[in-house]
Amino acid sequence: MSTLRVTAEVLTVHEHPGADALELAQVGLYRAVVAKGAYRTGDAAVYIPEQAVLPAGLIEELGLTGRLAGGNHDRVKAVRLRGELSQGIVCRPRALAGVDLVKAAGDGTDFAELLGITKWVPPVPPAMSGEVESAPELLPWVDIENVQRYPEMFTPGEPVVLTEKLHGSACLLTYVAGEGRVHVSSKGFGSRSLALKEDPRNLYWRAVRGHGVAEVAAELAERLGARRVGVFGEVYGAGVQDLTYGADGRRDTLGYAVFDVSAEIDGRVRWLDAAELLQGRLPLVPRLFEGPYDSERVLEIATGRETVSGRELHLREGVVIRPAVERYSAVTGGRAIAKAVSPAYLTRKGATEYE
Repeated sequence: MSTLRVTAEVLTVHEHPGADALELAQVGLYRAVVAKGAYRTGDAAVYIPEQAVLPAGLIEELGLTGRLAGGNHDRVKAVRLRGELSQGIVCRPRALAGVDLVKAAGDGTDFAELLGITKWVPPVPPAMSGEVESAPELLPWVDIENVQRYPEMFTPGEPVVLTEKLHGSACLLTYVAGEGRVHVSSKGFGSRSLALKEDPRNLYWRAVRGHGVAEVAAELAERLGARRVGVFGEVYGAGVQDLTYGADGRRDTLGYAVFDVSAEIDGRVRWLDAAELLQGRLPLVPRLFEGPYDSERVLEIATGRETVSGRELHLREGVVIRPAVERYSAVTGGRAIAKAVSPAYLTRKGATEYE
């Protein structure tokens, strides 16, 4: 899940092809449906992204009572309005009436706290939870931003790698050399430096033990001369999320695929190529494309069918984009890595969004 920022943005406004009274306000590569005439190209307004949870007063002010997602009808979610995908909300809240939004857009001011907007935290089903313990040595996963929100993260023609983004639950494993200690966690617990105590009923521990992930991590630590090795995988299947890839999370056919590896070598944590290190040792997320970066091509690949099962059982969630050579991104102030999500995934029926 990406970080939550509620910022002012300079808009580009387009016609809505299916509604005379509506238009499309573009932020990055996102488009949000707005009332016709409310904004002009070059205007600044506040952009509230998907997964934001709004306070009741703001929902009422924006005329969205009963129209948002979640049990409390307070969460922003992608929707189709008159045939066009609308991602996020473009608005000018009364609380910011005296604010120069053009200047705020240039400064990158975050208005989330002032507006009382918080980030939605997915629920944790029992099979993904358990007794936790402090794990300060745990190597954490990073939030991945959407390339449609930050289209300048990659330059046209830059060599990139696209891997399939799976709809499951992230499993974090850290092997600490010397101690021989293994920490297993979820993305949510891991962000708080908490690990799950081993339990044969726990989804993540079942995947780790079933695939010998800890043993592979130990071998990798020795080969790299690393003090710590992190193996990051996705567990998936029926009982985990609504997209199953032909696996069953309640049985021995629980799916597991590694999407990233990190290692602490000489005091520095580095991100490494999982395919290069683990091919033939552990299941890997499918690699869909290697070549020059092109935003239209990326979004086209993100909308395909899943390839994990080999049978194209259902739609694809999207893709993860990495540079062919790991690098820093000045756009996000961190690792250069992004996702592109399929519109069909965002608007599917019967969706689950657990941690």
